[in-house]
Amino acid sequence: MQALADDTAHILLVDDDQRIRDLLCRYLRGQNMRVTTAVDAAAARHNLEGLHFDLLILDVNMPGESGLDLARDLKARMDVPIIMLTARAEADNRIEGLEIGVDDYVPKPFEPRELILRIQNVLKRRIQKAAQKEIHMGAYTFHVERGELQRENLSIKLTERERDLLRQFASRAGTPIPRHELASSESGGNERAVDVQINRLRRKIEIDPANPVYLQTVRGKGYILHTD
Repeated sequence: MQALADDTAHILLVDDDQRIRDLLCRYLRGQNMRVTTAVDAAAARHNLEGLHFDLLILDVNMPGESGLDLARDLKARMDVPIIMLTARAEADNRIEGLEIGVDDYVPKPFEPRELILRIQNVLKRRIQKAAQKEIHMGAYTFHVERGELQRENLSIKLTERERDLLRQFASRAGTPIPRHELASSESGGNERAVDVQINRLRRKIEIDPANPVYLQTVRGKGYILHTD
């Protein structure tokens, strides 16, 4: 068997139906995912005490503590993506799960390939969400939610406009953003004002603002922010 990379997703599959556990376990491992299985909520909790999982797959109907009850408790205590397996007729359960923060539902019966696609989408959203919390540019870190720029834990003063620009770039890091999209309503959509603001921002995040490494100009398109 091919060795798995260190960053391979580790899935915890919780279902009391052994046939479904065995089927999904083989399929997920065939897609180069790490899989740990549990027969019920108690076994799942035991696994969660000693292992880190990138995503949980929980069956709604299990003996003892239900999948919904387990999901409700876990979502209140930890930030872990959860996909629920449920019968098509269980609309109330789907609504309840979404209310407690479940990330997705897969109604039974389903094609294993559909589950793979849903797992990939949930993990992709999680990566994007994590990337938006902070971005790194060499010695600089921008905390998106707080709007704070730091260099080696020392705060660097930003204007509100500079915060807005960095948040825009953080949401689309590695992708060129046209100047007209960066233009603020306060400046009347003036693209020349964007150039001035970009130059000021470069003086705060670049070692050599005249030869930027992170906040670069894309000729004919706008600007792009490269992050570590």
